[in-house]
Amino acid sequence: MFGRRKVELKSDAQLALMSRAGVVTSRALDAAVAAAVPGATTADVDQAFRDVLAANNAESNFLGYYGYPATVCVSVNDRVVHGIPGDQVLLDGDIVSIDGGAIVDGWHGDSARTVLVGEHHDPADIELSKVTRAAMWRGIAAMATGTHVGDIGQAVEDYVHGLVGQRLGILEDYVGHGIGTAMHMAPDVPNYAVRNRGPRLVPGMALAIEPMLVRGGIETKILDDDWTVVTVDGANASQWEHSVCLHSKGLWVLTAEDGGASELEPLGVHPVPIAAS
Repeated sequence: MFGRRKVELKSDAQLALMSRAGVVTSRALDAAVAAAVPGATTADVDQAFRDVLAANNAESNFLGYYGYPATVCVSVNDRVVHGIPGDQVLLDGDIVSIDGGAIVDGWHGDSARTVLVGEHHDPADIELSKVTRAAMWRGIAAMATGTHVGDIGQAVEDYVHGLVGQRLGILEDYVGHGIGTAMHMAPDVPNYAVRNRGPRLVPGMALAIEPMLVRGGIETKILDDDWTVVTVDGANASQWEHSVCLHSKGLWVLTAEDGGASELEPLGVHPVPIAAS
């Protein structure tokens, strides 16, 4: 899992610049989430994200990535990740993961949220998204308090498997990653416990932490479009993701406009704004 690829370390000034891409990503996701309503198409969700990028003179880091044709991934129900937007109409009760990113002045942001469309939802889907989101925040907290990248996945797994009565699976085929001057960089960031704890967590490191949980088995397959990943057993899935950095004074969630304070402070972690100088 953890190779020997070099991890890109950034200065505080560079991370401050990178945070601009994070804020644009967050605001574009706000628009995409708002567009995910019954009767809208997945292409409508993509257009909402695209419009915010254009308004902020930002580029998409998804569009054209290995030929990917859109600015976001919109993954509906049993689509785990990499769902290509198109003419699919969203229905009341759908569970949808929206994943997208922005490039501002050469720096990348990447984030994902799960949306419950409409008003009538399967309680199991509500719980699935709630647990995935909470697991992400436990992983982020572990980035602040741990010593190695592997501590993040350990925290995610401990939280998910520690819930009484839950039988949710943690996807192993797809993991988080480093981020900075490119969208996908070293190191890999597993969402589960690994024997090799990986690189040390040090200032200058920026990671995309993105657990993906499923209501059934963790086996997946890729559809004929060569992108869309679905669960083999047809179980619904959820993805949540934030780009997070360690700087000289502490931790900051780059794709949360409050740096993650509202979610992390109840967990005993206090994000510290990045000083550019």
